[in-house]
Amino acid sequence: MTTNDQLLQSEAADREAKLILRARDFWSALVLLALSVFFLWRTSYIPLWGENRAGVRGGDWYNSAALVPLGIFVAMLVLSLVLLRISVREGGAERALSAVGIGWNRAEALRFSTLAVILFFYIAGLVPRVDFILCSGLLITALIYGYHGGQAARMLLAAATVGVAGLYAMALNLPRAQWAQHDDDWLALAFWIALTAWGLWRERGSRLARIIPVIAALAPSLLVCAMAFGFRQNVPNRGGLIFKQIEYHYYVTLKPIWSGK
Repeated sequence: MTTNDQLLQSEAADREAKLILRARDFWSALVLLALSVFFLWRTSYIPLWGENRAGVRGGDWYNSAALVPLGIFVAMLVLSLVLLRISVREGGAERALSAVGIGWNRAEALRFSTLAVILFFYIAGLVPRVDFILCSGLLITALIYGYHGGQAARMLLAAATVGVAGLYAMALNLPRAQWAQHDDDWLALAFWIALTAWGLWRERGSRLARIIPVIAALAPSLLVCAMAFGFRQNVPNRGGLIFKQIEYHYYVTLKPIWSGK
């Protein structure tokens, strides 16, 4: 076999692998699109512009509890549309809708099922009960590390990490009266640190592995602080392990400084 033949085979294999990846992105985008639309619909039941009860207005839009979920699910909707557009443009949709794409594929099934587990336990288990920064940092780390490269072992590890943390929070702190407990916060923090350390160790020298902790820590921190102190609206689990300290020092330490008190 000549060198040109080997190059052609290598290029064909790369194109096939890219098409398979884009086909997976197509199905993932549809799942994320459906989930984001569903949860946006459910969020629409939360009053955004304030309620009128007996002629008394309930509050302004920036105090609405709907702002955080709206921001999360609108971002998810936009990301799913971007992913869908990339998949369609690069041939992933055509491949996904072909006979091979529609047929049973173990890798595809694993991808969808692990994503479903992660999203379910994050939304139903972690967000109401666990500090928002902790659970969102764990989610971001699990999604980036778990699904970058399409390795089955990483997907399973990501799903197991978020799933166990969410299941613990739901099982031990199911009633609303127990949502302020911090045992599930500590567990989520431990899992987040462990998954981050594992990713850094496994991907030594990788720039992505070093960026993941920065994104996972900064993104939810900036979001929740903007919502709480910028828009002055309720955030999930305000008494969470980390946000409770941020809120305390904001009002007790920082605000008096620039208020001149």
